[in-house]
Amino acid sequence: MTEMMEIQAENPTFHVLFIPGNPGVVSFYKDFLESLYEFLGGNASVIAIGQISHTSKDWESGRLFSFQEQIDHKIDFIRQELESVKVPIILVGHSIGSYISLELLKKFSDKVVYCIGLYPFLTLNQQSTKQSLIGKLAASSVLSATASFLIASLRLLPMSAARLLVSKSIGASWSDTAVQATCTHLRQYHTMRNVLFMAKSEFRELAAEPDWDFMRENQSKLAFLFGIDDHWGPLQLFEEISKQAPHTSLSIEREGHTHGFCCTVAGSAWVAQHVATLIKNRFSQLQ
Repeated sequence: MTEMMEIQAENPTFHVLFIPGNPGVVSFYKDFLESLYEFLGGNASVIAIGQISHTSKDWESGRLFSFQEQIDHKIDFIRQELESVKVPIILVGHSIGSYISLELLKKFSDKVVYCIGLYPFLTLNQQSTKQSLIGKLAASSVLSATASFLIASLRLLPMSAARLLVSKSIGASWSDTAVQATCTHLRQYHTMRNVLFMAKSEFRELAAEPDWDFMRENQSKLAFLFGIDDHWGPLQLFEEISKQAPHTSLSIEREGHTHGFCCTVAGSAWVAQHVATLIKNRFSQLQ
């Protein structure tokens, strides 16, 4: 079981399937998904599927899920829920969700007509101190468990106090949506353990180069949005994609939003507008 958000169009001409990053909590993206639906003019159903056990309730009884298991979960979802639909699928992924979206494109190339990666995390950034620290934390079961326990201990605070703490610290510029998602989901021990366990196996997998052959073969179906100062999707990756797969649609966001665009109303709206414009420009025949 996992959490989903779905906005159904009455008579959709295509489906947008959104894959979040890590943490893979779909409620972080509520403002973005609602804006995207509006900008697409009700022509598309928008579905977001969260990462397993990045949830407010521990439905999986503390089980830890690897990066590959999270990918397989999305593959199974498409097979069960979307493979029989008559209209095309457009994939939109954020951060590590961009990598997962590419894996889904490999499996469902006949069904998926476009794949958009937002602030994509496709390979490790050896220059990033933050990534190195996160990698060391995630690689240690003891450190991961300790960090998860300390964060989960914030559950002792009442919701109002937790919201105040978040909004006065890491979430000073965040929307109510993001503050609420943090307080309901990230204070859960099972969620933080799964966030870090997924990161551990992500870092192992992404030590390799992206699959340039696949990206070259499918570059007409690919689009990526990068940020100015984003260690997950650095501009050297932008440059490398432009060399390796030059017909990929590449953009740089220069409006001052961040990798965590979904945590602000302005970031959610700007990125939703950008994604809608990409889709409309590429597939005007679907409108």
